[in-house]
Amino acid sequence: MSMQKRLFAEALGTCFLIIAVIGSGIMATNLTDDVGLQLLANAGATVGALIALILMFGPISGAHFNPVVTMASCLFDKRPWKEVIPYAVCQALGGTVGAVIANIMFDIDAFGPSTKIREGSGIWVSEIVATVGLLLVIFLISKGPRPESVPVAVGVWIGGAYWFTSSTSLANPAVTFARMFSDSFAGIAPESVPMFVVMQLIGFGIASGIVAYLVTSEN
Repeated sequence: MSMQKRLFAEALGTCFLIIAVIGSGIMATNLTDDVGLQLLANAGATVGALIALILMFGPISGAHFNPVVTMASCLFDKRPWKEVIPYAVCQALGGTVGAVIANIMFDIDAFGPSTKIREGSGIWVSEIVATVGLLLVIFLISKGPRPESVPVAVGVWIGGAYWFTSSTSLANPAVTFARMFSDSFAGIAPESVPMFVVMQLIGFGIASGIVAYLVTSEN
């Protein structure tokens, strides 16, 4: 598959993912004031969309939709490292377009920005946990006997992590960047973004060490 088509697939896939994340969050807040039900609706829509998008775009681009997944793929799948920046840029741009589209669909300010502050040591640790878990799900299952189960496993992990992490498991620098453009339930204030990305990169480092120890050291 040509690089141009792979980059388009990453941008389009991340765009749809963000539409699902932000759109379902807005819809949930429009339908109920119960925060638990809002999170349940947001998580459920994200799980469904994520599984479908991975199945859809996986054969084309790998369906990363996430710079840390691209980096890990370069490390463990021997993907060229020169692809990281183009993939990350397209993921971030696609996600931003998705945020704008979701905002327009629900008639809120197209470019936000979000005013939802997300900070504190518990939230930052949560992003490390969420990112480590996501990468372990992808790269341990993909190297096991049932690699075809990765799309469902990723969706299930993200859906669960919405609930067991205090950060609601962004676990993705591109998604984090895009969500600052929506002043909605799923948004994140621009000033909260840098520390989230730092924690996600720390999670990448930890997960890479674990995968290397459990899998590649045996080869």
